[in-house]
Amino acid sequence: MRIVLYGEDFKLGVLKNEMVIDASEISDGIPHNTPQQMISSVIENFDSHRAALENLASKNQGSPVSDIRLRAPLPRPGRLVCMAVNYMENGTRSEPAPIGAFNKSTSSIIGNGDTIVLPDSGASIYEHEAELAFVIGKKAERIKAEDAYDYIFGYTNIVDVSHRGNREDTSQRSNFFNGKSPHTFGPLGPSIVTADEVAEPLNLPVKLWVQGDLRQDYNTSDMAHKIPEALEWITWIMTLEPGDVVATGTNHQGLGALQDGDTMEIEISNFGKLTNHVSDPLKRTWSRETRAQKAQNNS
Repeated sequence: MRIVLYGEDFKLGVLKNEMVIDASEISDGIPHNTPQQMISSVIENFDSHRAALENLASKNQGSPVSDIRLRAPLPRPGRLVCMAVNYMENGTRSEPAPIGAFNKSTSSIIGNGDTIVLPDSGASIYEHEAELAFVIGKKAERIKAEDAYDYIFGYTNIVDVSHRGNREDTSQRSNFFNGKSPHTFGPLGPSIVTADEVAEPLNLPVKLWVQGDLRQDYNTSDMAHKIPEALEWITWIMTLEPGDVVATGTNHQGLGALQDGDTMEIEISNFGKLTNHVSDPLKRTWSRETRAQKAQNNS
């Protein structure tokens, strides 16, 4: 099942065959103050909602997704944890980097069709990082790796937009704080694909295009610290709750610049494309080469 939020008021919906079926009769019965509280409750109590959602999807035609404004299906999760340096980079790394992660601000999250705005942050470049993200389905605290998939509700596309370099402070610490969490730097969606529809999360093609040019093209099989290991490690540091998100990292070989006027698209497997636009009030420009292309040209 593909769960979406849509419209100006973040209605609950089911995406089926490019049609969005209204499921607000279910969410209307859930006490909540924010769309995130509502979707987190749906996730936590999904066993009690599944039959009703499936019934709605089978009986109603819905509206074409092309006529609908899809929102981020998790607009403000309690936590957005991002794995760092978590790919073997197509064999260019001889061994995995030490396991690591960082917290990205959930206020960075935007949805399909929204615009990434590049701030005047002193960056030397702004880059895209296409990543597989998984959504927590139940409270996860000090879990074992072998139980990890029991705690995953579903999966979605995410882009960890990042800036590199800072004229005020070039330390790695500053780059993670300043470079990861600006508003609009977390495109996510367009839907949550429930875990039962993702048979092999560690064998999924990840693709990202900028201006129609394919830049990132890798498989999650190249992940260094696999999902079970990552989730065990994270939950021995912090407790994750239903609706929290973990981004699993990226292969850096295809990273390249984002700049004013760009259209960026990401799609993992058959998750559906997440499309975002880029605006830079300062109209800065960078080379269109990816990191791999630069390395080849400099060799």
